[in-house]
Formats: sequence, structure tokens, C-alpha cells
Amino acid sequence: MALSLFNTQQPLIQAPMAGVQDFRLAAAVSNAGGLGSLPCAMLSKEQLLSELTALTQATNKPYNLNFFCHTPACYTQPQKQKWHQLLAPYFIELGIDDSSLGMTASRQPIDADTVALIAPFKPPVVSFHFGLPAAVIVQQIKSWGGKVISTATTVDEAKWLEANGADAVIAQGLEAGGHRGHFLSMDLSLQQPTTKLVEQCVRELNIAVIAAGGIATVEDVKQMHSLGAALVQVGSAYLLCQEATTSALHRDAILQQPVNSTALTTIFSGRAARGIENRIMRELGTMPQQAPAFPFASIALSALRAKSEAQGKSDFSPLWCGQKYIVRDALSAAEITKLLAPDNA
Repeated sequence: MALSLFNTQQPLIQAPMAGVQDFRLAAAVSNAGGLGSLPCAMLSKEQLLSELTALTQATNKPYNLNFFCHTPACYTQPQKQKWHQLLAPYFIELGIDDSSLGMTASRQPIDADTVALIAPFKPPVVSFHFGLPAAVIVQQIKSWGGKVISTATTVDEAKWLEANGADAVIAQGLEAGGHRGHFLSMDLSLQQPTTKLVEQCVRELNIAVIAAGGIATVEDVKQMHSLGAALVQVGSAYLLCQEATTSALHRDAILQQPVNSTALTTIFSGRAARGIENRIMRELGTMPQQAPAFPFASIALSALRAKSEAQGKSDFSPLWCGQKYIVRDALSAAEITKLLAPDNA
């Protein structure tokens, strides 16, 4: 069922990871028999066309395009002022005039123009974060034979996705790096470890379940299959591979992180995401109440990050990484895919 669903050789999806990859990683995983993914939510229309063209030239195997489908929140001047007051000491330290920072963030939900742009390519799989887009978009993707998948962090979200047209559900456990995919409730206490969530989703759903979070070895992959997951989605395992574009500062943080040093934080975007703890997370706490809604927290943090990184520091950088991490430095994406493939164990 798993392999026929996406027409892949291996029951493995490479998680889309904005900021640390481009088409090369997606193509390499697809060519190795997995399902490579291209993160598209932060790309302009021109960038998306360029990356998609390059991806389809680099592989003739199935691939996945990932988009956000959040409902944009309001960002008001009072919210901005409250957030900037909290960050004021950092602006002063780094010489940033915060009055120059705007009100527009780069992360945009998928829209009709984007669907029109990708439609001629007929991408085999399109995945979403934060629910599903309008039914008309889901149907457009299915009209060219595309499969639609999305992330659930609770059983209720998984059932909602199934009822609204998803062909498979990514069960994202608390161990997963990067942004949580929750959309029905912002209450993090409802979310569970991967094994528990997978077991419940397998029991409750009639569509394929894809396990995500804390999957770092072939034994982890086999465990998820034993629980009934049709596939696994793996991201952090590829962070240091040859095809990744992970920055030197991010790489150093990964290589030097103490055990259990990741945490969920809303500081960098306004939504909970897991990364390696750094200075701002330690000093402000991981979830300051002043942080504005997604994605507007990222406007100020991007300015702080740019200044700090120019000084060779990752004090204000989102160092996304899953809770379970095994260093596999400088391996190729194909080698990592092979290491995680149960058929090769």
C-alpha cells in the first residue's frame, strides 16, 4: 500500500526543511528511492518556478511539494510594539533601528496563482502544513493525479484531514524538529510522542499513516512499521548531508549540542517549533507571551538573526532539529536514505 501510494521504492519521505535545502536534496532522495520534498512556502513565484524546473530536470522519480495553508492572522501596531519592547535590549546591542522593520512576513499560504504555476508540472504529491487549503485546491491537485497529504499532531486533526480529502496523514509526534503542524487547537498539551500518536491514528483512520518525529535509525523505521505506519517521514537525519544547505553556524550547533538540548519555542515565528536551545530561548523563555501570531514574530527575529550571524553567532537563529539526533556528517542523501531503508538492514 505504501509504495504503491506514492510509487516509490522505499517507504520513506524526506521532510521538507525550509532554510536548509533546495531542489538538490529533494532530487537526491527521490533518485535514491524515497520521496524527496521541496519546501515551497517561503519561495516567491519566481523562485518556485526555478526550483521546480530544476527538480524535475534532476529526477524523473516521484517528488513532493510542500506548502503552508494557514489562515493569516492580523498583526497590529500594538502587538508589534509589545513584541519590540521585549526585544529592545537586543536591538540596542546589535545596533538595529526597529522602526525600520515592516509588518509583512515571508511565509504565505498557497493560493490559486500558485496552483496555476505548479499545475503544468503535475507534481505527484503535494503536502501541507497547518491543515488543508480550500476544497477547490485539493480537487485541482487530485485532478492531475496528485496525492494530497498533510500533518496531524492529534487524532482529531488526523480524522479531520481524512474527512476533508487527504490521501494520507503525517502523524507528527512531539519529537519532530521544526514547526508543529497543529491547526485545530494551539494547545500543546494535547500533543503526544510519535509512537502513541501513530498507534491511535492507525486504529482510527482508513487511510495511510506516515510516522514523523524522532526517527533516526532503521530500527526506528521498523518500529513505526510494526505499529502500522505505512511510511516514515525523516528530516533531521538529512541536516548534515552533502546536499543540504545547512549554514555553518547551524551545523556547528548540531554537532556540539548536548543531549536533550532541543525545545519547543514560539520565539522565531509565533508558532511552536522544535530547535536547539540558544541564547534568546534561554533568556526570554521558549514561549514568551509577547510573541505575535505566526508568522509575524519572524520579522524582528530575522533582523536580529542577520546581525548576529554576521558576527559569527547563532544567538538569534532558529536551529531546527529533532529530539533524537545521530550525527552522520558529510554522507550523501542517498547513503542516508539507504541507511534508513528497512529492506537494506
